[in-house]
Amino acid sequence: MIVVTGATGQLGRLVITQLLERGVPASKIVAAARSPDKAANLAARGVQVREADYNKPDTLARAFADAERVLLISTSELSSRLPQHRAVIEAARKVGVQQLVYTSLLHADRSPLGLAAEHRATEAAIAATELPHVLLRNGWYTENHLASVPAALQHGVFIGSAGEGRIASATRADFAAAAAAVLTQPIAAGGRIYELAGDSAYTLAELVAELNRQTGRSLRYQNLPQAEFQAALLGAGLPGPLADLLADSDAGAAKGALFDDSRQLGTLIGRPTTTLAMALKEALAKA
Repeated sequence: MIVVTGATGQLGRLVITQLLERGVPASKIVAAARSPDKAANLAARGVQVREADYNKPDTLARAFADAERVLLISTSELSSRLPQHRAVIEAARKVGVQQLVYTSLLHADRSPLGLAAEHRATEAAIAATELPHVLLRNGWYTENHLASVPAALQHGVFIGSAGEGRIASATRADFAAAAAAVLTQPIAAGGRIYELAGDSAYTLAELVAELNRQTGRSLRYQNLPQAEFQAALLGAGLPGPLADLLADSDAGAAKGALFDDSRQLGTLIGRPTTTLAMALKEALAKA
């Protein structure tokens, strides 16, 4: 039995789809969700749906019953991440799962990004259980930057604070494929760590150049100081915590925080990662 937490989120749904495509019977997959009604389409495919509220430990124990493996997808509630993660880890320990898999952050042990601290603490909590575990240190989602494309097309400028930092991003589907690959491999004792990033990297100026090539536009990239970029995001209506995270991540990218050239992701999923050009083409087609 494989339990996927955060199953109604963007990554969780993709992981479940990948598991099904790898031949895992739907009856052996549990979609753990805070709001089970949002997983109706997964239930329609034969996937078990169980309530799993990170703030209600009793629901976690029930959700993990009979589980062989649990995939802990890091939560989106930035200020509450660590206690929520600890609740999942403790529930997994109590029910005696054979493997715990966690979606962490690229180079979490040395990353300068502000969000790395919660990931490091979560990794430490997992190691302390002595459960067999795998840390999927996910790099940047390509979709994070593609979300800025509509505004850039409207205003003629793509703003950021990454300078000349190279970003080895990959799509959510790539990272979901990695999680599914690990969840269907034989369980190994101890812990393993994968540093996962795209096969190729780009600067934001190169992203804009590719955007211009595909659209025939003449957009420019404007690099801003971190504080100005954060203010611009707030002015565009983003919530404070999200604006802080994105500005800090761009500033970290300028220091190399979003770069990795080990190609572990492509090796794990058995194919090249999705290129920026391919992801951008798909995003423009949906716009």
